[in-house]
Amino acid sequence: MAEVNGSRLKARGSRQTRIQASMLSAFSFQLCAAIADGSQISAGSGDPSRPRASRPLRIVIAGGGTGGHLFPGLAIAQEFMTRNKRNTIVFVSTGNALERSVLSETDFKLETITAEGIKGRGLWNQAKSALKIPRGIIESLRILKGYRPDLTIGLGSYSAGPVVVGAWLLGTKIALHEQNILPGITNRILARFADRIYVSFNDTKTRFKPHKVRLTGNPVRRELLNHHPGHEVIRGSKSFCVLIIGGSQGAHSINMTVIEALDHLRQKENLFFIHQTGNADEQMVSAAYQRRNIAAKVQSFFRQMAPLYKQADLIVCRAGATTVAEVTAMGKAVIFIPFPFATDDHQALNAGTLVREDAAEMILQKDLSAEVLSQKIDYYAAHPQALEVMATRAGQLGHPDAAIAIVDDCYRLVESSNR
Repeated sequence: MAEVNGSRLKARGSRQTRIQASMLSAFSFQLCAAIADGSQISAGSGDPSRPRASRPLRIVIAGGGTGGHLFPGLAIAQEFMTRNKRNTIVFVSTGNALERSVLSETDFKLETITAEGIKGRGLWNQAKSALKIPRGIIESLRILKGYRPDLTIGLGSYSAGPVVVGAWLLGTKIALHEQNILPGITNRILARFADRIYVSFNDTKTRFKPHKVRLTGNPVRRELLNHHPGHEVIRGSKSFCVLIIGGSQGAHSINMTVIEALDHLRQKENLFFIHQTGNADEQMVSAAYQRRNIAAKVQSFFRQMAPLYKQADLIVCRAGATTVAEVTAMGKAVIFIPFPFATDDHQALNAGTLVREDAAEMILQKDLSAEVLSQKIDYYAAHPQALEVMATRAGQLGHPDAAIAIVDDCYRLVESSNR
């Protein structure tokens, strides 16, 4: 009913009624989407021609929150600046610690708004979060009016919602990027406002209106793709390197399983581990390798991931969309252990797209054990051909040019609005 009323109000043409309609639609649809998914529609494809960068563009990139949302946005921003150094890029989000830390090392400005997630937080917290939507929209309108962007790009996190609604109210062109195979609530809501939707997996195309969708892949940061030797971890004479990544905060269950698996490995003397543990487990994990006299480089967090990916023969990791994009773009063999509590189990769905193509292995959390993990590591250490086949197939599924494809199409979208 809220959507019908919103459409009628919009038809009357006044700015006031458009604002009321958007707030009502955003409020009601978020609460409904927290219970049920949106409808599914078949997809389309993109224009392969490549436009030239012309006049400088003003781009607002909305959302972040986690690395899975922020890093693709950063890759897109980097590509825009490669096209034209006079382009202006502004990130708009809630300004959490990760966003401030990552963007402080770039030349991109961060503007902040009020926003909170809704799904999975209980009815009372959902209501409180929904009541903050109007404030977030008003703050977004102020920012957007100040920057007058040619294009607003939503990254899919909840903080993108008010910004994209604000851009729609001002008549700005809107693009969305969906990192996961199963679209999140925010992008399902915002799809109605978008002119273009960029997706990372072929199976995602059927979730949105065909004429809006382009399959581009998930953008990967330039520093990963353009890595130059110089920051490698010294692995000595060890012949097989295993990279363990549990995400930026680590993964306690993976850390504990790896520690137990060390006692079952048959080729300890040939193995070198690079292990990102998260802050809580760093000392414990480091001590475990030392007690067993197994060569390893252990840190809570590695800021420079490119040299680690390059050295790794086998990666053991979660299956967030950014991690999937990075390992496929770089053509690495991987054992995915999806986070079992990810929304709608999207990590298992992400990993499944590679497993079906024999481009990765997957161990579900419920099936994870020291014996299973050690057997997998031993097998691939002893069978380099199988490892190479898996890495090659992973590379064939990668989209290292995803940021290029998105920026190409963004230029076409903006140019079409100026004709």
